[in-house]
Amino acid sequence: MKIPRIPARLHVVRVLEVLFVAGFAVVCTPAGAAPVTDGPTAAHAMKTAARTPVETRISNLHTRLQITSAQESLWQPVAQVMRENADTMQSLLKARSEGASHMSATDDMRSYGQIAEAHAEGIRKLTPAFAALYDSMSDVQKHNADLIFRDEGHHMGRMGRMGHKG
Repeated sequence: MKIPRIPARLHVVRVLEVLFVAGFAVVCTPAGAAPVTDGPTAAHAMKTAARTPVETRISNLHTRLQITSAQESLWQPVAQVMRENADTMQSLLKARSEGASHMSATDDMRSYGQIAEAHAEGIRKLTPAFAALYDSMSDVQKHNADLIFRDEGHHMGRMGRMGHKG
C-alpha cells in the first residue's frame, strides 16, 4: 500500500500554524489595528511596518498596549526580540521548505524539532523583556495586555492562524 506524500507546502503551513498560534507575535496581529501615529519613532515605525509583517505586528502591539514615551526604553527590547525571533523562524522555515522534497521522515522530524526549539527559545527570550515592560504599565495597560493575550491568544489557539479548526 502506497502512503500518499503530504506536499512540503502543507508541512510549512502546518508548522507555521502550530508555532505562531501560541507565539507572542500572533497574539499581536489584530486586523485593522491603527498604526502608531505620533512622534519621530512613529514615523520610522510606520515606514518600516510597510516592509515586513513582523514590523506591522510590532507597530500594532505598540498601539494596542498604549506604550507611553516613558515606556519606550522598555518597549525597544521587546520589539528587538520579536524581530530576532522572526528572522530566526524565517531562516529555519526557508531551509525546511527548500529541503522538504529531499527529506526523509527522520530529517523531517529533526527539522520540525529545530523549529519548535527555536520557537520555545524565542519565547524564553521574549518573556523577560515583556515582563519588564509589563511591570512598568499602568493598571489600565496591564488589564488591556491581559485581555489581548488571554482572549485573542486563546481564540487563535483554537482556530489556528489560517482560520482552520484544530
